[in-house]
Amino acid sequence: MRTRSLVLSRFGALGAAALLAGLTAPATATAAPDPDGRSATVEELRLDRAAPQEILRRGGFDSVAPEFARALRKARSYDQARRLVVRDGRALWDRAVDRAQGRGPARGDLSRDDDRPLYWARLGMTRELRQWEPGRFSLDERRRERLIRALESASRGQDDVRLPHGRGHVKRILVTGFDPFTLDRDVRISNPSGATALALDGTTIRTAEGPARIEAVTFPVRWQDFTDGAVERALRPHLPRVDLFTTISQGRVGRFDVERTNGAWRGGFPDNENVSRTETVPVNDPASQPQWTSTTLPYKKIVEGGTGRFPVYDNTSVTEIPAGGTEPVVRPGGPTDGSTARAGGGGDYLSNEIAYRATLLRDRLGLRDRLPGGHVHTPVLQFGPGNTDPATGAVTDPGFVRNRLDIIAQVRGILRVAASES
Repeated sequence: MRTRSLVLSRFGALGAAALLAGLTAPATATAAPDPDGRSATVEELRLDRAAPQEILRRGGFDSVAPEFARALRKARSYDQARRLVVRDGRALWDRAVDRAQGRGPARGDLSRDDDRPLYWARLGMTRELRQWEPGRFSLDERRRERLIRALESASRGQDDVRLPHGRGHVKRILVTGFDPFTLDRDVRISNPSGATALALDGTTIRTAEGPARIEAVTFPVRWQDFTDGAVERALRPHLPRVDLFTTISQGRVGRFDVERTNGAWRGGFPDNENVSRTETVPVNDPASQPQWTSTTLPYKKIVEGGTGRFPVYDNTSVTEIPAGGTEPVVRPGGPTDGSTARAGGGGDYLSNEIAYRATLLRDRLGLRDRLPGGHVHTPVLQFGPGNTDPATGAVTDPGFVRNRLDIIAQVRGILRVAASES
């Protein structure tokens, strides 16, 4: 989840062309009216395109939003509606995790590792909730937004982090993933970090130091949610209790990167609502906000770990405005003293921001010296040969599935190495 400025300055012509092909999106847009006149978000309006409908149908999730709407119509109070929203949100997350991990019927012919049915089903639910007019009680916009937030949190696994108690023989790992993004370029897109979250949530891996339990949550690709503190709300209760964490997102073509340094800057690339933000990352207590945070993951061991078919790099490069300067400069070896961030190793988009926020939270909780944590960028998930044109391509193909499965397996290998060293 990198941005155009970074690509052009660092990756060379071929790498830039390959990655820019995945990062073309409209500069601005706003919420648009639905046919019935009520407001729907830009994200929700994409539901009506053919590919999302096919993904929902072939993933077995096409009944989720209609069933949710029917249940909403029976709610007799706000409290009852909130319980329903949380219950159905959690059920959606559990269903997606079960499908990804081979439990229960697949309910469709898409491969089980596919993260997209969850994404589009959630949007169907939020659209129903946004347009719902209760017949038995009043619902102002403030309380409606609270219901939407509760649905988002529950359907992203954020209410369902079940870490082993105490510091015993089972290590505890927390990972995060993202929704698909750049959907106006290709609405078929999947995000391997979200697929990884579904595949690994609640699983146990064997490490050189014994078993390790993985818990996973996902986040939206929306600037405003991050401004509103979604990352901190989700992670703060758990970071003091885990032995390792890593935020995960999609990065370069054909490679993994362990990002060494994260920067306090938003570069303006449009999010899933086609909203841009160019500013310092907004956090609580900005007076104490650093320009840079750093990984505490065992990056050298991860790079050397032989975790899968994709090469893994220790990415140290950043873009900064040097102390006393006015223009951005690329620093391959990391930031210099007193500089101002313009891009971390992970860019200046939301993948850099989640890494910055998570590691800043780690540091503010006093955990830097004992808690390994940072960010891992996966390879770009590519469709197979002959299926690259979004106008004519299929929603899946064997190469697409193989690439996603290989990325998931390699993330599991990276976590195994990291946990063995922590």
